[in-house]
Amino acid sequence: MYIVAITGGIGSGKTTVANLFGELGIDIVDADVIAREVVEPGSPALTAISQHFGAGVLDEEGQLDRRKLRDHVFRDPDAKGWLNALLHPLIRQEMQRQCAAARSPYCLLVVPLLVENRLTAMANRVLVVDVDEETQITRTCRRDGVGREQAKAIVAAQASRMARLAAADDIIENRDGTPELLRGRILALHQTYLAFATQQARQL
Repeated sequence: MYIVAITGGIGSGKTTVANLFGELGIDIVDADVIAREVVEPGSPALTAISQHFGAGVLDEEGQLDRRKLRDHVFRDPDAKGWLNALLHPLIRQEMQRQCAAARSPYCLLVVPLLVENRLTAMANRVLVVDVDEETQITRTCRRDGVGREQAKAIVAAQASRMARLAAADDIIENRDGTPELLRGRILALHQTYLAFATQQARQL
């Protein structure tokens, strides 16, 4: 399977871009969706998290309260390390399984922390959705209902814009963030990826 990884900082519009590829019939494997699935109620991972951090990280229905967990992790680097060691292998294994099961000509792997977690080797090509940091902060405040300082802290905790761009094979500039402006660029990339996938298939 030819895999295109898509990444970008918070508020860059990765989901919008990925959905437009989905409209073209491309199978999407989303690391964020998988990350939620591996901590569903009754899962071994959620049990381990509640034992480590306490029942306060669960909501009234026994689901993970991601905002409370995020607060723990931002305050304590050791907590972040423990959580990553638990979840990352589970998430990566499921990403690999879903990519292998994809049936479209190529597969789109959406990984927000692709650069931070050094997962670029999972993909044949890396597409970065790029916006400036001020746009990231503004969108994050509006979307997540957080204050400006917290949004800035989230942006700062991710890979730098330059680090993401250095890992990119392709870049979509998404400051305007409207699907209409994105479609032309995505259609062009789609044709490129179809050609790469066809070439790879012929070599196998």
